Amino acid sequence: MKFITFDIEDWFHILDHPETANPSSWSQFESRIDHGVGLILDLMAEHNLKGTFFCLGWIAEKHPHIIKRIDEAGHHIGTHSHHHQLAYEQTEEEYRADLSKSIQTLSDLTGKTVDAYRAPGFSIKESNLWAFDVMAEEGIRFDSSVFPANRAHGGLPQFTTDQPCKVITQRGHELIELPMNTASLLSQRFVFSGGGYFRLLPEWYLKHLFKSQEYVMTYFHPRDFDADQPMIPGLSLARKFKSYCGIRKALAKLDTILSTDSFSNLRELQSAPMATITL
Repeated sequence: MKFITFDIEDWFHILDHPETANPSSWSQFESRIDHGVGLILDLMAEHNLKGTFFCLGWIAEKHPHIIKRIDEAGHHIGTHSHHHQLAYEQTEEEYRADLSKSIQTLSDLTGKTVDAYRAPGFSIKESNLWAFDVMAEEGIRFDSSVFPANRAHGGLPQFTTDQPCKVITQRGHELIELPMNTASLLSQRFVFSGGGYFRLLPEWYLKHLFKSQEYVMTYFHPRDFDADQPMIPGLSLARKFKSYCGIRKALAKLDTILSTDSFSNLRELQSAPMATITL
C-alpha cells in the first residue's frame, strides 16, 4: 500500500535551530498555516483522497479551526507531538507529558480517538527506544517515526525493514510501525517520498520511484508548498537549500503523483502478514 500523510506544523517549526527552538518565541512569527493547509485540503479533495494528518497539539490550541477543518473533511488525525521538540532530547517523563498533552488536546477538539503518531524529525534512535513503550502506553496504535537510514535528527539505519511491521517494545507492548521507505542510489539509501528529496528530484524520476515500490510512506508539510513563506532567520546556506529548494514546483509534482497512483491513510492498512521486530 501507499500512504499519503502530512505533518501539520507552521513554517517556523524548524528543528534544531536557536531562532525557532523555544515555543515561547513562536508568537513573533506570522502564521501561514491556513494557506498551507488550504492548498493541501484542496488538492486532496480534487483527488477524492483521505489522508493521515499528524497534527501538532500546539496548532490545535492556537488554530483549532484548522484541526476542525481537517477533521470535517474526513481525514484521519494523528499527533505530531505537542511542542515539536526532538524526542531524543527529552527525558521519558518529558516525552510522555508532551505526547499525552497532544493526544488530549486533539481528542478533545475532534471527539475522536487519536491512535497515530509521528515524532518530530523522526527523532527516534537507539538511545530513546523507550519512546515506543510510551507511545503504546498512551494509546498509539500506528507509528510512523522510524527513518531507516542515517539522518541529521536521529534515524535508525539498523532497523531491519522499511516495510510495515509489528514492533514488540522493550516492555512487551505491540504497535504497528509504518517506517519511511527508501530507495538506493550508488549504494546509498535515501527517502524520496517527502521533504527535500521530493522537492529536489525531477518529476519523471519521482514517478518512477513511486511506481517501482509496492509500499510508500509519504511525509509532507504545509510549508513544502508555500512559495511565499518568509525565510527563517539565521539558517546556514546548507539548511536554506534543504528547507526551500523546489517549493514552487512541489504541489504540481504531488498532483501528478496522486493522479498516477493509489493512496490510503493509516487506518486503511490492509490485513497482511507482517514481519515482527523486537526492540
